[in-house]
Amino acid sequence: MQHLLLINIKELAGVETGESRIKRLAGSDMKNLPSIRNAWLYMENGRIHSFGSMDEEHYIQCNDIIDLKGKKTVLPAFVDSHTHLVFAGSREGEFVDRINGLSYEEIARRGGGILNSAAKLNTTSEDELYHAAHERLHRVMAQGTGAIEIKSGYGLSVEGELKMLRVIRRLKENAPIPIKASFLGAHAYPVDYKQNKEGYLNLIINNMLPQIADEGLADYIDVFCEEGFFSVDDTSRLLDAGAKYGLKPKIHANQLHYSGGVQVGVKHNAVSVDHLECVGDAEIASLQGSNTMPTLLPGAAFFLGIQYQPARKIIDAGLPVCLATDYNPGSCPSGNMPLLLTIACTQLKMTPEEAINAVTINGAAALELEQEAGTIAVGKRANLIVTKEIPSIQYIPYDYGNNPVDKLIINGVVA
Repeated sequence: MQHLLLINIKELAGVETGESRIKRLAGSDMKNLPSIRNAWLYMENGRIHSFGSMDEEHYIQCNDIIDLKGKKTVLPAFVDSHTHLVFAGSREGEFVDRINGLSYEEIARRGGGILNSAAKLNTTSEDELYHAAHERLHRVMAQGTGAIEIKSGYGLSVEGELKMLRVIRRLKENAPIPIKASFLGAHAYPVDYKQNKEGYLNLIINNMLPQIADEGLADYIDVFCEEGFFSVDDTSRLLDAGAKYGLKPKIHANQLHYSGGVQVGVKHNAVSVDHLECVGDAEIASLQGSNTMPTLLPGAAFFLGIQYQPARKIIDAGLPVCLATDYNPGSCPSGNMPLLLTIACTQLKMTPEEAINAVTINGAAALELEQEAGTIAVGKRANLIVTKEIPSIQYIPYDYGNNPVDKLIINGVVA
């Protein structure tokens, strides 16, 4: 039997002690991060078995004990619900182009952006893609990520999209953390279809989707619903097509314009709508009463130098907020979740507790993993962060640019 006991935990944060599980946190509830000071936590066979206070409860004895000596905090591992972790090559040239005044959209029109990544990916082998992505995955795990979503979308061809999704499947099979796969064939129109958009939509619907479903390669379907990319009508059509194969929607919405992406996502009961730099009263009204998770990607806004998402407006309207990195080679070449927390606090004006809830329980909800991850609760996966010596949980986003992780525990084992 595999077991591990942590004792003398300074603060055990993000705990659930009630009978019913928290599915997500919304509005003012996001400010609450329940914790136990001077705590212990016992793991057995990769799951959280029990936990409590050193002062009041007797913990189970075992031979594998880590004594944190009252100096280190434990919290749930981060859940990154939106990444493009599989890619071929970097795009620092476009980074310089933006410094010199070109916009993201201008770069895309010149054949850069997503098309640049697609050109590189289609000449890169599956093995090369896998080994590079595997290295990136372990790098973000070292920064506290304990579950992740990865999208396709840099293939933009039947062969390229299948290759990406097969790489993601290999990562799923070999990585110790939960991974969800999203099919994002509708990321951009490839060069060969610039004048035949209907032809590309048909290629996705009639060629890509059947093969993806046949091999069981994706959990979700994603669409970049944005001016100059895929319209609301295109998005609706593609989401309907994906639903026939059991793929739930998780869509890119309202990054650059008020595109109608939020509304079409809610209409299709999307698991999440992601980006949301452009959100007004109509978008908030659409989200209210829905099950769709608003997912903000402020790392991309930071790197592109565009407006940040109105997190306070969304939370103050009683809605939940999830945060994710958008790790990709063009608009956010970073999967650093601790840095994301800092950006959320300084630029989106979220409190540290709100930001941590947004990358734990709400991140888990955005991947339909709330029964497995996101809080410290009996029976959940023992995927945990043991911090370095820090004075408080608020210190994590305050100490920006530094990694707060001393140990990452995955499935009850120190990684």
